[in-house]
Order: sequence, then C-alpha cells, then structure tokens
Amino acid sequence: MNNRVLYNRTTYARTEDLRSERRIRNNRIRRQREMKKNFALFLMTVCLIVTCSVALYGFRSDAKDHSTQQTYKYYKSITIDSGDTLWSIAQQYMDSEHYDSVSDYVEEVKSMNALTDDVIHYGEYLVIPYYDSEFVG
Repeated sequence: MNNRVLYNRTTYARTEDLRSERRIRNNRIRRQREMKKNFALFLMTVCLIVTCSVALYGFRSDAKDHSTQQTYKYYKSITIDSGDTLWSIAQQYMDSEHYDSVSDYVEEVKSMNALTDDVIHYGEYLVIPYYDSEFVG
C-alpha cells in the first residue's frame, strides 16, 4: 500500500506540474497578445495626433493676418517740374514699408527710366512706382 500512495503522490505532483506549466504558457501567450494590442493602440494614437496636428497647422497657415493691410504696386507717369530732383521725387512718392532707403527707390526709378545718372530736366516724363492699399482692377 505504501508504494501505491507514493505512486499517487508522484502522479499527482506530475499532474500539478503539467497544469502549472500550461497555466504559465497560457499567461505568457495572453501577455504577448495584450502587448501587441497595446502597441497597436499606441500606434493608432500617434497617427491620430499627427493627422490632427497637420490638419490644424494647415488651417492656421491659411488664415489671413488682418493686422497688416495688403498693398498693391502701381506705376505712374509724372512731369518733372522746375527744381525737381530724383531725391525730392523719391521723398514724395517712396513708401518706407517697401524700400529700405531713398537710395533704393532712386535706383529703381533710374532703372525703370533707363537713366545713367541722377540728372533730370524740366518737362521730361518719368515713370515712378508707388504703393496703394486700394486695388485698381
């Protein structure tokens, strides 16, 4: 009888070991599935955040800043009066928002009118640039 009890205990221990190993293996498989599911959820969250960020940035960049008024560049022909110089004309028509200096404006006027120097004469015509906020269509 002693052998039989020992055999039953050994069999029982083996059965318990097999159950324990099966439970460990099942837990490992369950954890792996859980990790895959969490990783997929993380990737979808990152994709959603990136998509929303790109969409919001696109809307923001299309918005107009109404604090600065849009201006349009026009050209006009003027008759040179007595005592006019390129510099006096530049001071009268130049827009400091679009030109860094009077010299820059004078150079543009000279270039537009094919002038080689600063000399202009009474009665001649000059084409000059100017800026205006009103659109003339």
